[in-house]
Amino acid sequence: MRESYPSDISREQFEKIRPILESSRKKTRPRELDLYDVFCGVLYVLKSACQWRMLPKEFPKWENVYYYFQIWNKKNGEEPSLLELVLKKISWRGPYKQWSERENQFLYN
Repeated sequence: MRESYPSDISREQFEKIRPILESSRKKTRPRELDLYDVFCGVLYVLKSACQWRMLPKEFPKWENVYYYFQIWNKKNGEEPSLLELVLKKISWRGPYKQWSERENQFLYN
């Protein structure tokens, strides 16, 4: 069991999107990583905007999390990536305001 982070989603939310995420992988051998922890690691990086190598040790190795991020973030032409689909499905929100909005707030207030 690992420490919980504000970027994490619940296991119940994850079970709704698990089939979508698993559809990107060829069935070759049993997965050794907990896909929930991998996905939460991706969410942590997206929410905190940290570097991949700065991913906390409670998550799987950063190389593994990044590998899955690359697969899930790959686009097929005009269609959204799997990552975009699942983030919409769970209504996940990244940073509250775009950087440009925050910058303008400091400049004009």
